[in-house]
Amino acid sequence: MVKDLAFIAYSVKDAPTAARFYREVIGLEPGSESFGDHWIEFNVGTATFGVGNGEGLGIAPGSSSGAAFEVDDIAAMRERLLARGVKVTEIHTFPSGCSACFAWDPDGNQFAVHQKR
Repeated sequence: MVKDLAFIAYSVKDAPTAARFYREVIGLEPGSESFGDHWIEFNVGTATFGVGNGEGLGIAPGSSSGAAFEVDDIAAMRERLLARGVKVTEIHTFPSGCSACFAWDPDGNQFAVHQKR
């Protein structure tokens, strides 16, 4: 029985560079676990978001997607990303009332910025 989400892992070419992006541009809080320049973790709610080179596991850098980061102000976050040169879509509002925009990290991994009603 699944009881929680353990982690989301994104494959990147250069973990320290990716870590700087997710820390400084996205604003994620560094986690307590990292393994040198190979794997770096961030705390996101009850889950962990990690970046590392997954080529040895058959996961090409830039092929990851699926992470959706919840924010309080999606418009402000979108503007923050644009100001830092991040490719980001327009904000989409869905019938359930939530909103999301999609962006790409320096390796080409796609993620969403999401705001509940």
